[in-house]
Amino acid sequence: MPKFLATALLAVAANAANAAQLTSTETRWLNAAAPVLAYAKTLQLPIDIIVQPKAGPNDVPFAMGFAAGRCKLVLSMRGNANAETVLQDVADDERDVLIEAMTAHEVGHCWRYAQGNWHALPAGFTEVGGKLDGNPRLQALSKQMRETRREEGFSDLVALAWTQRNHPDAYRHVHSWINRVRDAQPASHGSHDTRAWLKLAANGRVFDNGATPFDQAARVWSDGLLRDE
Repeated sequence: MPKFLATALLAVAANAANAAQLTSTETRWLNAAAPVLAYAKTLQLPIDIIVQPKAGPNDVPFAMGFAAGRCKLVLSMRGNANAETVLQDVADDERDVLIEAMTAHEVGHCWRYAQGNWHALPAGFTEVGGKLDGNPRLQALSKQMRETRREEGFSDLVALAWTQRNHPDAYRHVHSWINRVRDAQPASHGSHDTRAWLKLAANGRVFDNGATPFDQAARVWSDGLLRDE
């Protein structure tokens, strides 16, 4: 990654935060994220970087949001204990590749949004789900959970496809870490239980075909949809 590009990204983030200087944690995450963000720029994905001056009580450290037709990559790390603990069990020299994979995950969300496919199923798939005793509220919550889980599954696959393309020697490490994170979900088939897709991607060779990480992920994602319900 050219140094000038990483520096430019840090300057944009600092301006977005209305802060004179980023913290060391923010700087490290943005430096590690720079290759993915540079790639997203070549695709003209509409991504703005936002650094919050203070994290809210329920903010995750690194997340993608959407507003006014644009994607918002939000860093909520100041005063957020999770920013320190999310990688606490990972050796320091192995963290950057995970941050890069997490960035690819978030960019996967932006790509789906920019394509107009957010929460949409591929051609040939139809929505299914139990009647849940005819309770409209439970039906709506169940549908929302399924839609979120599918998007998380797609973006986990984008993260892995990116890793296979750019850091194949680290693939097993990244896959194992994502799998541990998903194994920690409180309930099977919860909104972030992507294990149906992770099982299909145990070997990085599953992403051999496809022009972009999104194309590579889409094929495996469709296979996983058949196993997720």
